[in-house]
Amino acid sequence: MDATLTQLDWSLVQTFVAVAETGSLSDAARQLGSSQPTVGRQIKQLESLLEVTLFQRHPRGLSLSETGHALLPHAQRMRDGMHGLSLTAASRSEKLSGPVRLTASVFVAQHHLPGILSQLRRDEPEISIDLVATDETENLLFREADIAVRMFRSEQLDVVTRYLGELEIGLYAAKSLVERFGTPENFDDTIELGMVGFDRNDAILRGMQTLGIPAQRDWFATRCDQTLVYWELVRAGCGAGFVMSCVADHDPGVVRLPVNYPIPTLPLWLAAHEAVRTTPRIRRVWTALEDGLRPLVMPR
Repeated sequence: MDATLTQLDWSLVQTFVAVAETGSLSDAARQLGSSQPTVGRQIKQLESLLEVTLFQRHPRGLSLSETGHALLPHAQRMRDGMHGLSLTAASRSEKLSGPVRLTASVFVAQHHLPGILSQLRRDEPEISIDLVATDETENLLFREADIAVRMFRSEQLDVVTRYLGELEIGLYAAKSLVERFGTPENFDDTIELGMVGFDRNDAILRGMQTLGIPAQRDWFATRCDQTLVYWELVRAGCGAGFVMSCVADHDPGVVRLPVNYPIPTLPLWLAAHEAVRTTPRIRRVWTALEDGLRPLVMPR
């Protein structure tokens, strides 16, 4: 066997694939949970080990060299093989102990999961949890997460899903804002009161327009895409906003406002790769999430 192959570290190959697919060291670092200098050093280390140039350096980033193009499919197959090895090994584990990687939106991770995970820690101290709070979609097939709490049904093949129900959404405003300007009698009055919206995310605009409301960006005097900050802006009195009722109804600082149209709900799903779904520790966390999240959804 070539001595070079015996020295080949899988992490270097993983980094090469990430940089090749994202096109930059910084994006690859974010994907890998690493740092840009570390990723840069790993690429140089792999190039030195293989005695080739994998990337052409440009002021605006990196592009694959001819050799890099030739090696990339082989590296991607190595990645897929490692992911398959990891999934198969995880599915055969019989221990009710070890790590479980869980992903959920930032808002759900802050407001709903701490209590559930705290109880799980008391019940199953041998299970450790890596919680990835992100509004990006983690790839269950590549073990970026073992279990996902999502507001949509996963369409990926080999992913098992469980529908938990619908989360009610309401329109809320800070009591201090309502005390200053009075309680709106309808949605038109709420617009005059002021609203908090998203910035680059057009979900609220599209949702309102679907209902026949001619919403415009300038209806929202304060805008932020980060959902936790969005909620704090509503609580601080920057304007009315749409929030999960299971959170807002328990906040004494806000009041629910009347609306004269049906506000869409948010579906709540659990998802996991079928190869690891029945692993004892992952099944136990799945059950804890299901039991803890079901009380949040609307009665059927």
